[in-house]
Amino acid sequence: MSQKSFVYTELQISAPFDQVPWQQINETIKTKPGFLNKTWLSGVGNNSAGGIYAFDSIENAQAFVTDYFPAEARNFGVAQTTRVFDATATTDASIDMNSVHYGASPKTTPAAFVYTEVQLHVLPFDNGPWRAFNPVLKQQPGLLSKTWLSGLHTGTVGGFYAFDSLENARKFALDYFPGEAKTLNAAFYTRVFDAQVTEAASRDMASPFYG
Repeated sequence: MSQKSFVYTELQISAPFDQVPWQQINETIKTKPGFLNKTWLSGVGNNSAGGIYAFDSIENAQAFVTDYFPAEARNFGVAQTTRVFDATATTDASIDMNSVHYGASPKTTPAAFVYTEVQLHVLPFDNGPWRAFNPVLKQQPGLLSKTWLSGLHTGTVGGFYAFDSLENARKFALDYFPGEAKTLNAAFYTRVFDAQVTEAASRDMASPFYG
């Protein structure tokens, strides 16, 4: 079943990933209506915990972020961030970037992930600048794939990227991406995550990055 929405989550927590009770959390999330897969995230430098999820409908994604996930954050005693994205709107743009969420086969196990979101309102998504940006993005050192993101209701533009090394992910987030946002005259949000420490947890959740 193909995804209709993506969810991004991040807990305001600082804990090495081996201290996160991911096995217990995984078993609970697997029972949530419409859940398809999750890629776990562990923040570089701050040890935040989060994930990128795929759901079979926007309605099930909304129920997850308004019902289940706030309770999970409350159990940890921390604040949280959630975002819901329209996965249908970004199909063509993501396929062009070898997105594993849209059927591309992962050729290399990722070492790092980058999440971005730009403070723009672009609806419909297809009217946005993805055709101009994709050729440039494909030239970025170490980039394995990108899944484009289009904010539900907000029309914000973002992405979830996989890189072959933490060094290349950092360079992208610190050196390249601020320039891209500047061309759009927009504020932006970036996060870098260590993909190696979360591999086992992500595999257990059918993450498409691991085949």
